Formats: sequence, C-alpha cells, structure tokens
Amino acid sequence: MNFLRGVMGGQAAGPQPSGAETIQKLCDRVASSTLLEDRRDAVRALKSLSKKYRMEVGTQAMDHLINILQTDRSDSEILGYALDTLYNIICNDEEEEQDEAAQKQADDLGAQFTEQFVQDPEHVTLLLALLEEFDFHVRWPGVKLLTALLKNQCVQVQGIILVSPMGVSRLMDLLADSREVIRNDGLLLLQQLTKSNAAIQKIVAFENAFERLLDIITEEGSSDGGIVVEDCLLLLVNLLKNNSSNQNFFKEGSYIQRMKPWFEVGDDNSGWSAQKVTNLHLMLQLVRVMVSPVNSPGATASCQKSMYQCGLLQQLCTILMATGVPADILTETINTVSEVIRGSQVNQDYFASVNAPSNPPRPAIVVLLMSMVNERQPFVLRCAVLYCFQCFLYKNQKGQGEIVATLLPSTIDANSISAGQLLCGGLFSVDSLSNWCAAVALAHALQDNLTQKEQLLRVQLATSLGKPPVSLLQQCTNILSQGDKIVRRGSKVQTRVGLLMLLCTWINNCPIAVTHFLHNQENVPFLTAQISENLGEDERLVQGLCALLLGICIYYNDNSLENYTKEKLKQLIEKRIGKENFVEKLGFITKHELYSRAAQKPQPVFPSPEQMLFDHEFTKLVKELEGVITKAVHKSSEDEKKEEEVKKTLEQHDNIVTQYKELIREQDAQIQELKEQVASMSSQNEQMQTTVTQQLAQIQQHKDQYNILKLKLGKENQNQSNSQGDSSQVNGLQTEELTQLREEVEELRKQHTLLQTQLHDKDALINTLRSETAEGSAGGSDNTELLKELEALRSQVESQSAEINQMKTERQELLRRAEAGSSDAVSSSDGSLDAAKMAEVESRLAAQTTETERLKEEAKSLSESRAELEQQLASATSTVAILQTEQAKLQTEVQESKKEQDDLLMLLADQDQKIHSLKQKLKDLGETVDDEDDLDARDQTDDDFEEDEDED
Repeated sequence: MNFLRGVMGGQAAGPQPSGAETIQKLCDRVASSTLLEDRRDAVRALKSLSKKYRMEVGTQAMDHLINILQTDRSDSEILGYALDTLYNIICNDEEEEQDEAAQKQADDLGAQFTEQFVQDPEHVTLLLALLEEFDFHVRWPGVKLLTALLKNQCVQVQGIILVSPMGVSRLMDLLADSREVIRNDGLLLLQQLTKSNAAIQKIVAFENAFERLLDIITEEGSSDGGIVVEDCLLLLVNLLKNNSSNQNFFKEGSYIQRMKPWFEVGDDNSGWSAQKVTNLHLMLQLVRVMVSPVNSPGATASCQKSMYQCGLLQQLCTILMATGVPADILTETINTVSEVIRGSQVNQDYFASVNAPSNPPRPAIVVLLMSMVNERQPFVLRCAVLYCFQCFLYKNQKGQGEIVATLLPSTIDANSISAGQLLCGGLFSVDSLSNWCAAVALAHALQDNLTQKEQLLRVQLATSLGKPPVSLLQQCTNILSQGDKIVRRGSKVQTRVGLLMLLCTWINNCPIAVTHFLHNQENVPFLTAQISENLGEDERLVQGLCALLLGICIYYNDNSLENYTKEKLKQLIEKRIGKENFVEKLGFITKHELYSRAAQKPQPVFPSPEQMLFDHEFTKLVKELEGVITKAVHKSSEDEKKEEEVKKTLEQHDNIVTQYKELIREQDAQIQELKEQVASMSSQNEQMQTTVTQQLAQIQQHKDQYNILKLKLGKENQNQSNSQGDSSQVNGLQTEELTQLREEVEELRKQHTLLQTQLHDKDALINTLRSETAEGSAGGSDNTELLKELEALRSQVESQSAEINQMKTERQELLRRAEAGSSDAVSSSDGSLDAAKMAEVESRLAAQTTETERLKEEAKSLSESRAELEQQLASATSTVAILQTEQAKLQTEVQESKKEQDDLLMLLADQDQKIHSLKQKLKDLGETVDDEDDLDARDQTDDDFEEDEDED
C-alpha cells in the first residue's frame, strides 16, 4: 500500500520513479496478483495515469486490461476501471488548447491503439457481451469505448458487429435503458454504427428503431427539445439516406404522418433558440431525404403522395407564408417544399393554389418570385426560390401554360402583379443575378413544351414611349447584340449567359421560333462575329453558347427563309468561322469547370453569385445537342439528301410494317373465330360421343333381349320334342313369339320413321359443318383432327350396325328352326288324329309360315335402312344437342309460366281474402250483402222451381 501511496502522490523517501517505471510495476501487479483487491487497486491506478501517460499505458497495459475483461467478469468495479482506462487511451479528445500538431499526434495514437484492439475480433465480441451487464459502471464505459472504436476504425468494427450473433440487437437495447445518459450515449453509438453501411441500417430499422426514435423525439418535446432530439434526427437521417429499403419501410409504417406535428408553428415566431433552429433544419432534411430527386421515381412519388394526404405539405406551406420565421429555416423550408412538389401533379396543383396572407391575397408563387428578383434578398434565399419555381414547372405542362399565359396580351391584368411580369422585370433588370434567375425560370416554363414556345412568340413588350412594341424574342436578342446602349447589362457574362440559355431552350425543337429568330437580319452576323473573335477566358463560355445557338438554327431550320437555309448557314460558318473552329468553340461549354457541378443535381447550389452560370436542365440539353449539331455542320448537301431519302424509305417501310401489322391483326381475329368454331365443334363431338355411348347401351340391351328370346326358343324346342302330341300348345307358343316379333318389328318401323325424320335436318346441319370445317381448315390443324375424330365415330357406328345385322340374322335362323320344329312335330303326330284337326293345324302352320316370311322381308328391309341410318348417326347428334337446348328453353319457359300462374293465384287469393273481409265489415255495419254462396243457392232454388212447374 505504501507503493500505491507513492504513486498517488504521497511523500516517500528516496528518488521518485518515472511514469513508465510506475506503469510497468502496476502492469506486473495486475498480471501477478492473486487477490482481486490488489488487481482492482492496480487497475484504478492505471486509470488515473492513462490520460497523462497515454502512450505508456496503451503500450504496456492494453493486453493486461483485456485479460481483466475476460477473467474478472464477476467484479463490476474492476471491469469499469478497465473499460475507462481503455477508453482514455483509445479516445481522441478534441481539446481547444491543443495545437494542430498535438491533435494530429493524438489522433494517430488513437488510431494505432484502436487497430491493436480490433486486430482480434474476439475483443469486440467480448465488449458486446459486456454491454448486456446492467450495472451502470460497466455498461456506460462500455458504450463509450465502443463508440470511440467506431470513430477510429469504423468499417472494420462494423464488419465485426455485423457478423456477431445478436450484435446489433444488443446495441438497440441501449435505447430502452431507463438511464438517460446511457440512452443518449447509445444514440451516439448507433450514429457511428450506421454510417455508410446499408446492411446494418436495415437491421437497425427492422429492430423497431423508427418507433423508438420517434417516441423519444415526442417525449423530448419535438422541435423544442434539446440535444437528444438532434441526436435522434441525425440517426434517422443515417438510416434513411440513400437506403430505399428503409425509406419504403418508413413510409409503409405510416411514420410520415407522425412527422406532421414537428412543423406546427404559432403566430409568434420570434426568439427561436439555436437548438430549435438546428432541430428544424434536421427535420426538414429528413423530409427531403424521403423525396430526394436521387431516389427512385416510384418511391419518391409514393412519399410525395403520402405527404400530401397526411397534410405535411400543407403544414410546410404554412411555414413558408408565416411571418417571423428565421431566414435560414425559411430557405430550407422552400427547398423542402420544392422537392415535395417536384414532378407530382397533385402537389404542384396544390402549391399553385396557396395564397399568402396579404391584403389582397397574392399567390405564393408571385410572393416567392418577388423575393427572387429582389437584389436585397440573401443569395441562398434567391437560389431556393429559383429551385422551387423549377420544381413547380418540372413535368407540369399545366403550370407552364399558366405562367406563359400571364405574359399574353389577353390575360394581362393591370391592377395586379403576375408571375410573367415579375420574370420580365427580372429579365431586363439592372442586377445581373436577377437577369440570370429570370432567364432560367422562363426557360423552365418552356422546357419540353412546344405549345408554350409558340405562345411566347406572341408576347409584345413596350420598350419606351412613342416607339412600337417589340416581341420578347426580339428584345432578348437586342440586349445581346446592341451593346452600345446597354453596356452595363449586356457586357456582363452572367446576363449574357442567362439570355443565351433562354434563347437556346426557346428555339430548340421549334422551327417556327427558329424562323422568327433568323428573321432579324442582325442576329446571324452578331453570332458569327462573337464566335470568330479571339476573346479572353471569361468570354469563351459566351462564344460556346453562341455556337450552340447558331447550331440549333441549322439543325431545326425548315428552310422557309431563302437567305438563311441550312446550306447557306453552313457555308457562312465555313467561310467566316471554319468548321473545326466552330466545333472547338462549341466544346467550350462542356469543358467549363462549373458545367460538371451544375450537371450533378437539380438544385442550384453555388458558393457565390458570380459562379451561378449553368442550369441543371440546360446541361442535359447541351449533352443532347452537341453531337447532333457537330454532325449537322459537317454534313454536305448530298449527305442531307441521302438522309432525306433514307428517312422517306424508312417511312415507307414503316407504312408497310403498319399494313402488315393490320393484316396480322385481321388474321389473328380470323384465327380466333376459327378457334371458337373448333371449340364449338369439340363440344359437339363430346355430345356425339355421349350419344354413341347411349346407343351402345341400347345395343347391349337388345343383345340381352335377344339372348332371352334365344333361351325361350330353345326351351320351346325341347318341349316340342318331348310332347309331340301337344301340338296345339306348341302352336300357341309360336303364336306368342310371332306376336312379340310383330311388336318388335312395329317398334323398329317407328324408330325408322323417327330417324328418317331427323336425318333430313341432320343432313343439312352436317353439310353446314362440313363447309365451315373446310373454310377453317386453313386456320390450323385442329379442324383436321376433328374430322378424323368424326370419321372414327362413323366407323364405330358402322361396326355396331354390323353387329345388329348379325343379331338379326341369328334371330331369323332361330325363327327358321322354330318353323322346322313345328313341321316335324306335325309330321310325326299320330295318324289317329281326325282329318278336321289335321286340317286346322296345317292351315294354322301355313298362315304362320306366310306371316313369318312376311316378317322376314320386313326385318330385312328394316335392317338395311337401320344400317344406313346408323352410318349417319355420328353426324346427327348435333341436332339432338340443339333439340335438347330447345327443350331446356321450353322447360325454362314452362317453369316461368308456372311461376307466373302461381303469382296470379296468390294475387287472386289475396284479393278474395280482401273481398271477404270487406263483406264481413259491411255485414257488421248492417248492410245487406249478397254472398256468392247465397247467390248460388238462390240460383239452385230457382232452377228447382222451374223444374216443378214443367212437371206440373
């Protein structure tokens, strides 16, 4: 203990040991002591020395401290000292008193010890396990240590945590800690953990991070909250920025609706604290993350729709028009509203309807444009208003038409200021920045809208008293070309660049505007003069834009002006400028240092007004036109003729292709019809198969009857042979058999008549089907298959008819046998029979023989007709289906008529009941009522009386 007193500052005799020696002894004690108290005291001493002797403690004690974390898990106090010591040697404290060299050395030292610590991933895993300890003295320093590790070696530590089981979940539990200091430091830890790692961001989001963070923001007072709200918002921005999965999860979870209360501001907006301004900045940034132009169009449109439906856009517009809002918050709100309405027709229409709370009310667009063209307003605010106007017109042809309409003579209102008037005022203002902003804003009103380009040609401006009005296009070219009278404005690069961008956008893809521009005799000489001169570095951009404007005049020239056709303008370039020089000057635009900056994102962000030269949409136009203009300038007249011929050929080919497409459509329709016919014929085929099955059943039934008859005849023959004397009984049996045969023949006649009647109808239907089948045979192979099936069915029916004929033959054979048996019985009878009885038997046999012969002939003729009918049975089944359909219809009609009769009976019954009740009421009232029963009785009495009189 005396040693520790010496270390901690007590008086000791002899020379004092150096810091490195003391740390070495403490490390030895940590490593060799068996008592927990001794190790704890040594680690406490190392903690006290870790800030002053950071290098020595980190070099000598790190391994011993990590060993303490592994072996002394049961003692929270020594764990806390070890974690604090590791935090002191790894963390890079930024102290204001340190100079840059000392700070750099400290940063290098922290990075060195961090790399040493995370070299073994198990150390980080051990630290994650220690965070599960609830003890404050372990959990809090553990959170701080892990945060420091992430600051120094973010990517490597993120990778270890990502593969660690339940690693992210353990860190998310920190947000649920009831101790605010741990929860707040947990927010800082998660901020470092989620930086630039989409996988960890997704895991944190699906660990219910959005719900917890929004709850904390609400508990802390939303925008009026403190630093904790700021930390939550920073973590939300980390989770959502450039992460489409989390953005979709945030939107689907209805968390956008919970953002609306953040932007509720009162009437008194003075005295905002710096923390509230910071919080609102981050809240607006969070909204912009959800609707950023760099997101996928579908996700952005979905978020924009949700923001309008929940009222968030309306709340932002309220801030936009409120008074007393700080300038930086107002600027950021304008940028946020811009991206919420960009490309969304519903949101753009709502924004167009917003009015400022002034007297009289003015549209919000007009109020914002007044700020844009006012040179006394802050530069960032003017840029924000320009961005808002651009977003309002982005893919909004309706809004473009409304803006251009405010410039047309028929819609100008002298009593109010319109957007068009403000743009014209800014376009010809003294301030060059106003010139540029107004030119770009007006160019966006014409972007990809041929109708408005032509409408804007009608705009006339009154330049001065006593002079006729000039067109807006003419006035823009006058400012460019007549530099003598307007040296202050026309010579400024920013003004000229803005006007040239407006003109290029205006006449691009608009031959009428090109003709109007070329109609002024001074424009082409001015452009060629500007391009051919050798000017300074600042004027190169103007030369490039002039070359672009002249190239558009060539490319979209309809050759309506004889002096300025495509060929003559090319010759002029070749003589005055030179083709190579022209292309070189055209390339000055894309080589400018500010071109690439403007091409990166739609929002105009410039460090100073002088660098505000390019517009984002214009960079797209330059990229599109540079190549085609270069080709158009180098092309000869012969090449152009060839191209025109190729275009005509392509048009002809297109026409041919269109004709073939129409033919294919017709053939498709025909094929569809044939398919429907095949389907109907297939259904008919199925019905025919059903009918054949029924016929097979009938044939089987006939076979059974035939076998029964055969058995009966066999028994009769036996009886005749056993009792020859009972010839009268035999003849009686034969008479019964003949009677049965007559009945069967009569039945066959009826069936023959019925089948012949049906056959005529079926023949006509078969002929129709065959003609349709012949027509549809070209449409596909299905009809051929169906015909094959029909032929197979016919052959099947023919075989069945052959079986019927065979059965009939056998029946005739049996009849012959019966006849022969009867004749034998008669011949073998006793000769003692009397002549009368013999004559009677012979006459009866003769009659039976005659009848049998007649029946044979009829059976033969019927079998022949039956064979013919059964051969055509397959084709007749369609008529059966039609008759069945008609029968179903008749049954349906019968059912409906029965239902109507039942309804009528019900109505009659109700009426009789009502009449009866009314008669009963009349009887109760004393009235005399003749009932039908009484009338019937009276009629019966009268009839009886008349009969009595007749009798008298």
